Amino acid sequence: MLLNSRENSAPLRFAMIGNGSWATALTKVLLNTQDQLQWFVRDPKMINYIKIFNRNPDFLRSAQLDTTRLAMSDDINTVVRDADVLVMCIPAVFLKGELNKLAESLEGKFIVTAIKGMIPDDNLTVAEYFNRKYNIPYDNIGTITGPCHAEEVSLERLSYLTFSCKKIENAEYLAEQFACSYIKTRVCTDIYGVEYAAILKNIYAVVMGICHSLGYGDNFLAVLVTNAQGEMERFLNWTYHSDARNMTQSSYMGDLLVTCYSQFSRNRTFGGMIGKGYSVIAAQTEMNMIAEGYYACKSIHDINLQHEVDMPIAETLYRILYENASPFKEMKALSEVLQ
Repeated sequence: MLLNSRENSAPLRFAMIGNGSWATALTKVLLNTQDQLQWFVRDPKMINYIKIFNRNPDFLRSAQLDTTRLAMSDDINTVVRDADVLVMCIPAVFLKGELNKLAESLEGKFIVTAIKGMIPDDNLTVAEYFNRKYNIPYDNIGTITGPCHAEEVSLERLSYLTFSCKKIENAEYLAEQFACSYIKTRVCTDIYGVEYAAILKNIYAVVMGICHSLGYGDNFLAVLVTNAQGEMERFLNWTYHSDARNMTQSSYMGDLLVTCYSQFSRNRTFGGMIGKGYSVIAAQTEMNMIAEGYYACKSIHDINLQHEVDMPIAETLYRILYENASPFKEMKALSEVLQ
């Protein structure tokens, strides 16, 4: 499927699936280029609020939205039926539940995943899940990655997005639709690598948060993030080798850095709470937001049981989160093996 092959027909219709902070930020971005945007918002009260006040009451309240060009519905089937390109922006842990309500066919739709997490229990990326569960060919799937935080996008601070598709023409088309005065775009074809990189960086950000709360300083954190980049590269090259991959590009290194260091990083925040002695449940409850790194940690652990890639940082986090190991003892042991 080539997205830009319909030159003599009506423009492709975009739909946003999800109503969290990242979905709200990307909706704001797309309203710069789309005459109308479909938006699946699961809460009808939220829809009414957005229509009246032009802003999301629960996420990024400072982001103003042009509701005259928004077609919102709390029925996912209505939104999917009326769109050609579906931008998936529901946290991975909730995606299956929402898709279970779907009666409309996804045949002929182009799926763009902006989800930076894995489907729990299935141990699949979102692209893999749509391919295996819904038989969507990888040619009809694309990904959006950073480095980019929703909060800065909502403030219209200059940000960069990378669009990855197996066919570079599709990535270029998507990049054109999202580009605006405060969003610069990049394209690549490493659809598998960038999706796993976006998942792995959340794991390393949780570890960064733990270390910061335990009192480790910038010197150690610099060593930690350097080793995390090497660990990510080993995993990607072992599982999805690509001659075209450049790990120093922003979709890999940049996304890792911003997630590990930014004040807006929910995964780092989650890790910081774990380092302070919070239980997983207590941290999740107080945050009231999803830290994808918690779920991704178990999925990557399970996947790596087959590949046996050397991943001491990811395995350290797994023991802390899923085996109730001491963060203090685990980080001390980890510090002895980092290079």
